[in-house]
Amino acid sequence: MTEHRHRLRELESLRAVVTTGTTTGAARRLGISQSAVSRALTQLEARVGHALFVRTSGRIEPTVEALRLNDKLDPIFETLAQIEGADWAAQQDEPLRLIVPPTLAHHFVIGRVASFLKANPGKRLQLDIQATDVLVAGILDLRYDLGLTSAMIQRSGVNLIPWRRSKVVCAMPKGHPLAAKRIITPTDLEGVELVEFLRRLGTRSITEQIFARAGVRPVQVAETATNMAALELVREGLGLTLINPFPLLTTGMEGIEIRPFDAAIYYNTGFVVPAGRPVTQLARQFMRYVKLTTPPDSYSEPI
Repeated sequence: MTEHRHRLRELESLRAVVTTGTTTGAARRLGISQSAVSRALTQLEARVGHALFVRTSGRIEPTVEALRLNDKLDPIFETLAQIEGADWAAQQDEPLRLIVPPTLAHHFVIGRVASFLKANPGKRLQLDIQATDVLVAGILDLRYDLGLTSAMIQRSGVNLIPWRRSKVVCAMPKGHPLAAKRIITPTDLEGVELVEFLRRLGTRSITEQIFARAGVRPVQVAETATNMAALELVREGLGLTLINPFPLLTTGMEGIEIRPFDAAIYYNTGFVVPAGRPVTQLARQFMRYVKLTTPPDSYSEPI
């Protein structure tokens, strides 16, 4: 029996390091020391006969074998979570812990939260508004039940449930010379002032690749982290921006003209849930409600 407990701790340590990305985060999640996590990983590697992590310059990255093993553990730990009663023994009045980035929160989700709670008396919901990197960390640490984002997330430990798909558009101030065109192409942006997004955001590298292939160099006048900030700078006449139109532009915006941009840049807006754990009943209800009550628009379509 003791040997089985040791094996379970090894598998818990593997799973925690894969989902949190560090031995420190894994130790915090499991409530044990960092050295205990490292020891468990070493024992597991010896047991399975494969290197499960690559350790370089203080960093630890899972190997393909580690990710495959972690995938096989999903049903095991989901069953353990059910046995321990996280969901089936939960009180019915526990709130839905929801986390959303600022743009989606203020221009879409808050209205849905209000109407959902009005339609479901007695249900409770905690809404946190944070950047997407905080959202992912919170879902990984199980501090939230559900997230909603349009960001391009590729992270083990969370599952994405696609909901709506939209295509990049070019937003410009009223009266801009390019407003005379029906469709904006990459070559149209040669020498044009452009408000761009920070390099840590997924679409920045994609737009740079498109400009490089087209051999054009827009004039970068500002960088920002949010869609709303980019549009406000555009409205002030600072330049153009390439942006996800959902949900900010679905009803238009005063002082802004919108044109299709001829490039294959797509955004998937979806729900974020912890991997390997059952989605709570209240989270499922809220997702279904959002899907059913989102009106059609010109820029996005359901997935």
